[in-house]
Amino acid sequence: MLKVVKNKITDTKGNPIQLRGTCIGGWMNMEDFINGYTGSEHSLRHAVAEEIGKGKAEFLFDRMQHHFFGEEDITFIKSWGANTVRLPLNYRHFEDDEAPFSYKEKGFQRLNEIINLCEKHGLYVILDLHAVQGYQNTHWHSDNDIRHSFFWHDKTYQDRFIALWEEFARRYQGRSVIAGYNIMNEPCVNTPHGDYPHNFFGNYKPDWERMNRIYKRTVDAIRKIDPDHIIFLEGDNYSKFFEGLDAPFAENLVYSSHNYTAAGFGPGQYPGIADAKTARIESGVYWDKEKQIQVFKGHQGTVFTQKYDVPLWVGEFGSVYNGPTEEIPYRLAAMDDQLSIFEQFGAHWTTWTYKDVGVMGLAMLDPESEYMQRISSIIDFKHKLNTDDWMIWLPGREARDQIANLANTLETVIGDSGINHHFNVAALSQAVLTVYTGALIQPVYAKIFKGLSEEKIDDVMQSFAFKNCKINDGLLDILMKHTNQTIGS
Repeated sequence: MLKVVKNKITDTKGNPIQLRGTCIGGWMNMEDFINGYTGSEHSLRHAVAEEIGKGKAEFLFDRMQHHFFGEEDITFIKSWGANTVRLPLNYRHFEDDEAPFSYKEKGFQRLNEIINLCEKHGLYVILDLHAVQGYQNTHWHSDNDIRHSFFWHDKTYQDRFIALWEEFARRYQGRSVIAGYNIMNEPCVNTPHGDYPHNFFGNYKPDWERMNRIYKRTVDAIRKIDPDHIIFLEGDNYSKFFEGLDAPFAENLVYSSHNYTAAGFGPGQYPGIADAKTARIESGVYWDKEKQIQVFKGHQGTVFTQKYDVPLWVGEFGSVYNGPTEEIPYRLAAMDDQLSIFEQFGAHWTTWTYKDVGVMGLAMLDPESEYMQRISSIIDFKHKLNTDDWMIWLPGREARDQIANLANTLETVIGDSGINHHFNVAALSQAVLTVYTGALIQPVYAKIFKGLSEEKIDDVMQSFAFKNCKINDGLLDILMKHTNQTIGS
């Protein structure tokens, strides 16, 4: 059983443990850019059921999940020196909105199978509630297709969230394979609804009282059942803001930041000027290792954990590899420098993400696989219509440019100089392209599988199996370089 001793994570003998590993995004919380569809997971499941029938749709997603992550993946992750996997979870696998506080054994059975395999092969598991009841943020990765975040202002959602964590605690107390509980991914507390929580341009106003109150209530509830496991707490505004968090208020708390940088996304050389076209990260400036050190040291998560002498876990970070081929060495170099900085400062880390359809994974589906061939039209739609944030640095932004024109029109007519154009474009794009356009494409995705037998569906979904994937060898070399270090070296 791991525990926190000052700013270290140790085993029961007091030996320091450096958590190094990867996140299994797309497994028990699907995402558009990871699994190759558009829109949200729950709306996709509904669209597929409407098209091919409920039973066959359930079979399709069950086989995707089965082949996505299994023992071969676990042994591979262990082979490159990792000791930890973070498992992003969607509450919908464990609880139904029409049957609150009643839990689905099927979801726990699948999770238990993976936990047992990780225990068998010597990997710690961090349970990460990635999509919570009522949505903790306004984005697709919390399985949100309405761009409203209700969780923070609705006691029923909060009660269900805490009760589910109590259920996890009852089931996993005493299991040393569990490194701890990451109670909520990327919270964003600013407002109960609308796009405004996704404002990265200085107008964001955290509601620290609300966040601290809910965090304390959740930790207290878990501790009454499970007094031993580490609890991981993330900062506000997608794990970037920490300054208003209460000082550590219980034993065995670890704080988690998410540290994406423009150097990892581009386009542009590294070292050099990064011209990231997302609204999340600083762009248009010169990035090199010194810049990365400066950004890491100034991150509120780093400052907070150093102030209170507690461990820091960088729960998510990564580079993308679906840009022009000549860009890939720059993205790998940025990743190499970022990992060396985490190691230098003793930060624990898990990469985002382990496996996907060719964006930023260590394992990527073979472009010639049957699944990739069948969804080629969907990938084309995603590119032409800019439905995925994880593709908007690619050439061809016609739909996004039209959204920018609409944003200009809105700003001109309204005439409020306080409207930030970059944020306006990002918010409109999410609402119109990611959500609405993504939903329009989902029936097309569903029809790809219409008329297929269950045997054939399983055959297609074997494209996700490790044995059929391609390994990002450049990324693998970098990871092995850093996992083979001694702690603090």
